[in-house]
Amino acid sequence: DRAYEVVREELFTRMNVSAAVLGGREVMARQLRPVVAEIVAQKRLRLSKLDQDLMVERMLDDMFGLGPIEPLLMDPSINDILINGPKQVYVERYGKLVLTDVTFADNDQLTNIAQRIAASVGRRVDEASPLVDARLADGSRVNIVTPPLALNGTCVSIRKFARHRIGFSQMVAQRNMSAAMARLLEIAGKIRLNVLISGGTGSGKTTLLNAMSGTISPEERVVTIEDAAELQLQQPHVVRLETRPMSIEGTGMIDQRHLVVNALRMRPDRIILGETRGAEAFDVLQAMNTGHDGSMTTVHANTARDALIRLENMVISGNPNLPLRFVRAQIVSAVHLVVQVARMRDGVRRVIQIVEVAGVEGDVVVTQDLYQFVADGGAAGEKIIGRFVPSGLRPLFVERAREYGLEAEIDALMQMT
Repeated sequence: DRAYEVVREELFTRMNVSAAVLGGREVMARQLRPVVAEIVAQKRLRLSKLDQDLMVERMLDDMFGLGPIEPLLMDPSINDILINGPKQVYVERYGKLVLTDVTFADNDQLTNIAQRIAASVGRRVDEASPLVDARLADGSRVNIVTPPLALNGTCVSIRKFARHRIGFSQMVAQRNMSAAMARLLEIAGKIRLNVLISGGTGSGKTTLLNAMSGTISPEERVVTIEDAAELQLQQPHVVRLETRPMSIEGTGMIDQRHLVVNALRMRPDRIILGETRGAEAFDVLQAMNTGHDGSMTTVHANTARDALIRLENMVISGNPNLPLRFVRAQIVSAVHLVVQVARMRDGVRRVIQIVEVAGVEGDVVVTQDLYQFVADGGAAGEKIIGRFVPSGLRPLFVERAREYGLEAEIDALMQMT
C-alpha cells in the first residue's frame, strides 16, 4: 500500500489525469504502464512486472470503476457486497457471509466512490442527503448510507445483478426444489395462475420470479414494475417500468402505485411487480381480479400465512376505509398460489412451501399445502438433509388445468416424492 501511494502521488504530478480519463480505460492503461515503470525505477521500488501490472489495474479501478471492490464485482461466486466503513468489507458467497481482506485507504476514498455511484443515476449523496438507492451500470442494486447517519463511516450494500438467469432445471440440480415442484410451478405459469412469492431478504425471491417468467408465452404483452430493475424477461413483448425517486427539490417522485395504475392503461396481458411493499398492493389485487391472470409479485414475509397477512395490512394501510372482509375477499379471489422461499442455515436457498389459497370461511382465509420441505436433520453448521414432500391434496386449480389438458399431470405430481 505504501508503494502504491508513492507511485500514485508521483503519477498525479506528471500526468493530467482528469484529461486522460476522457480517452477511456484502455487508452489510459497504455499511458499508465510506461509512466508507472519509470516511477518504480526512479524511486528504486522493489516491484516485479506483475506487481506493476496489478498496480496499474488498481489505479484504473480507482479511476473508472469502484476501486478496491472492483474484483469482488467481477467474482461470479459473490452475490452481495456489504461495506461497513472503509476497513470492513463482507461478501456473501454460496449463501454465507465472509469477511474479506479488502479495505479502502480512508473514508474519503469510500465516500468518493459512493458519490460517483449516486451521480451516475442523477442523485447526490452528502450530509443533506445521506440515504441513496441507486443502480450500477450492470444492473446491480446499491444502497448508500453516509455520516452522520452511518456512525462508523460510509456504508454501501450491493446486491449483484445475476449475469445468467437461473432456470427451473438448474434449481432442481442445486436441490432448491424437487423436479415435481418445478413442474408444478411451470404449469402454474402456463395456466395463468396469479402467484405471490414470499421470503426474507436474500432468500431468492427475484431469482424464482425470473424463472417463473420463463413460462410466459412470447405472444403475451407483459408490463414489469420495479424499484430497481432486476427482472430478466426473455419474451419479445415486454414493457419495463421503474420508479423514480424524489428530486433534490423534493418533487417528481413516481412510486409503484402510480406505475401500477398506469400499467392498467397499457393493455397488458400480465403485470409483474418486482416487490409489493405498500399501498400499491390494492391496485395489484385489482389488476389480478380484472382480467390480468398470470400476474406475479413478491413480498417480504417469513411464512405463506404471514405473506397473506402482510398483503392484507398493505392494502388497509393505503385504503383504511375498506372493510376487512372485503379486503380478504379480494385477496382470495386474486391470489391463487403462495410460494415460500428461504435461505436456510446451511446457506442453501430452498422452496420450503407451495400453498394454494382455497377460499374464505367466515373472516378466515383458508389455504391448503401442496408441497413442503421437511428437514430430516443435520448438525449446526452442516448441510441440511431433507425431502420435498407433496400433501397429496388435489389443487383447486385442476379445473383450470383441464382446459390445457394438464389435469392428469397435476394429479400425478401431487403424488410424487
